[in-house]
Amino acid sequence: IGLVLWLAGCTTTRHDTDTGFKPPRGNYKLMVMQPDISVGVLTAGGAFEFREDWTKQATQHVVKALSKQQYGRGGQTKIAKTREETGADATLVADLVWLHTAVGQAVRMHKFGFVPLPTKQNKFDWTLGETAVKFGAETRYDYALFLHATDSFSSGGRVALQIVGALAGVSATGGSQTAFASLVDLKTGQVVLFNTLFSRVG
Repeated sequence: IGLVLWLAGCTTTRHDTDTGFKPPRGNYKLMVMQPDISVGVLTAGGAFEFREDWTKQATQHVVKALSKQQYGRGGQTKIAKTREETGADATLVADLVWLHTAVGQAVRMHKFGFVPLPTKQNKFDWTLGETAVKFGAETRYDYALFLHATDSFSSGGRVALQIVGALAGVSATGGSQTAFASLVDLKTGQVVLFNTLFSRVG
């Protein structure tokens, strides 16, 4: 039981919404974007070593979970397993995914982290701008759901370093999970819902 409680304490989740946002109802159209996922090993030196096989497997699991989660929720939902499946220009999609990652990291840092922005302290006001609006015009979808995640596992060398560090009173971080998801209104480009997760256990 103690281990379960410790693991639970190592994971934090936070979420926020745009002022006045209400979950979409009726015959709305939602595009679930291909998850932007990276899985790898944290080496003894602390570098992230990307593993393509793990990343592919993780992406498949997430797409399957998203499909199950969206089933029966109403509206018209399309899950794009690749960027081409969105039906939009490939360059536009790549730019949009990159933009979401940049904005999402900014939200985590300035809204939930330790670097608050004075102009955004009492409101949730983030956008993907005209890039998202253009994507909506090309696909004729109302909303897009984005997911970004990075998962790392400690290598044997890293675990050994952590043990030695603990004995010496020096902290060495291990594998971890960082993820965030955004629901974006494609008519305005506004991020209307944001959820973030951080776990110290990879």
